[in-house]
Amino acid sequence: MAGEKESAPAYSPTIETGEIGPTSSQSRWPFRGIIDGFKPHPVHTARKEAAAAGTGHFDVEQAALNVAESPLSRKLKGRHLQMIAIGGSIGTGLFVGSGSALSTGGPASLLIAFGLIGAMLFCVVHALGEMAVLFPVAGSFSAYSTRFLDPAWGFAMGWNYAMQWLIVLPLEIVAASITIEYWNPPVNKAVWVTIFWVMIVVINLFGVKGYGEAEFVFSLIKVIAVIGFIILGIIINCGGAPKGGYIGGAYWHDPGAFNHGFKGLCSVFVTAAFAFAGTELVGLAAAETANPRKSLPSAVKQVFWRITLFYIVSLTIIGLLVKHTDDRLLNGSSSVDAKASPFVIAINDAGIKVLPSIMNAVITIAVLSVGNSSVYGSSRTLAALAEQGQAPRIFAYIDRGGRPMAGIALSAVLGLLAYLAASSKQGEAFTWMLAISGLSSIFTWGSICLAHIRFRRGWKKQGHTLDELAYTSLPGVYGSALGFALNCLVLIAQFWVAVWPVGGKPSAHGFFSVYLAAPIILAFYIPYKIYYKTPFIRSMDMDLVTGRRELDLERILAEERAERASWPAWKR
Repeated sequence: MAGEKESAPAYSPTIETGEIGPTSSQSRWPFRGIIDGFKPHPVHTARKEAAAAGTGHFDVEQAALNVAESPLSRKLKGRHLQMIAIGGSIGTGLFVGSGSALSTGGPASLLIAFGLIGAMLFCVVHALGEMAVLFPVAGSFSAYSTRFLDPAWGFAMGWNYAMQWLIVLPLEIVAASITIEYWNPPVNKAVWVTIFWVMIVVINLFGVKGYGEAEFVFSLIKVIAVIGFIILGIIINCGGAPKGGYIGGAYWHDPGAFNHGFKGLCSVFVTAAFAFAGTELVGLAAAETANPRKSLPSAVKQVFWRITLFYIVSLTIIGLLVKHTDDRLLNGSSSVDAKASPFVIAINDAGIKVLPSIMNAVITIAVLSVGNSSVYGSSRTLAALAEQGQAPRIFAYIDRGGRPMAGIALSAVLGLLAYLAASSKQGEAFTWMLAISGLSSIFTWGSICLAHIRFRRGWKKQGHTLDELAYTSLPGVYGSALGFALNCLVLIAQFWVAVWPVGGKPSAHGFFSVYLAAPIILAFYIPYKIYYKTPFIRSMDMDLVTGRRELDLERILAEERAERASWPAWKR
């Protein structure tokens, strides 16, 4: 590390921007510059020798230093982070999955389950925002688990999150090809798989800026679509559609607000968790944001509006427009078939001709958006794990463009599993792939809340005050405790439903198809804990210095107060 520190000043601009300035030969040969961009980043090269001289035990301090000085590019702007926060995770869980949830639990269960998961996510994202503004490090929440809880748990959480997104990519590519089937095109499904695979991989080869711009456009389309549907839904409910009259709350009385009682409510939780998956990507993107101190708090605050407006309000409209006994909610060929989308069903029932196709196009875009995020999430998490010595060193390869190319390559290769869509084993293969990623988000969110509780404990024990923090969680440590408790309750409820499913009999196949993530996490955690004998991090031993964003808080806060005072009343 001594040699690395001596060479750091020469590469300090590189560490900050993730780029190497063009040489004279590169300016003469532009393609040479593109090729050179794939060469290893100087920081990555300098760390090879240090990584080779392993000591056989886990070095918490060195791991924290590596993720703090990651050569990832810092090109995400405030508007990128805003749209990732607002619309990044709006996908098939909302547009299609809410249909089966409505059928299973009824409109009241739908609102209660999504409301509870939304409240939990509000606490989770604020806790993550507080830590990410102070420590905008690569790997974010898995690195925080390593740093504030236990390196073995950080290892398990990192691999859990990486596997979740690695599996999601082929799932989403297949999902996109299925949404195209809505128009019955005379083209083999494998052709669409190829087109979508190439599109997603090429976007991520443009680096974090390509990801940010694509998500900005995708999220903007999804946000406009949901807002448009809410307005349309109110008009339909009030009797302003070509077909049907005033509906009001009739469907809450007949066939009723609930279905299958309390078990029906519990079964909706996993759909809600799937629909909200990806919300935490805001924290992961902090390490590649130009100004996390300014951009991240603003983005975190947008999550409240997304939960309230795009989920709660839209699902309230859905519960008013579609009966939970409607057979079409379960008639889809898959979890992304627009024919089973309550959004499409509501528009069809209103007698509006063109909009169902437009809604299916939005669902296709939403699927591609999640696929794009999956490459980003998995590659960055793998890079951070490798930097901490918790994954093969090859995944720490970051090129001169600040791209974790080994992680992107692995994600792209696994994305080729999407060609199973054209095989007879498609259903069986993807049932188990979905099982791996099903409950992963619940464990990730619970771990974030617990890491924040422990961080606050260590912050206080080491003599710090909240006044020293550039941004503090709005619900605070009590909000994190509530978020952790809600995550535990969801896991318990889901265990009950997995063992005794709604309308079915207990079976090992049924249990593991829902709860496979839990044994996988234990399989990562226990052997690592035994082999490395990692300690639980004590409050007084926490590293609260490495990677900390030092700020002149008094000056910054004074400037922000002055700027806020100049805002009009509605903005304040």
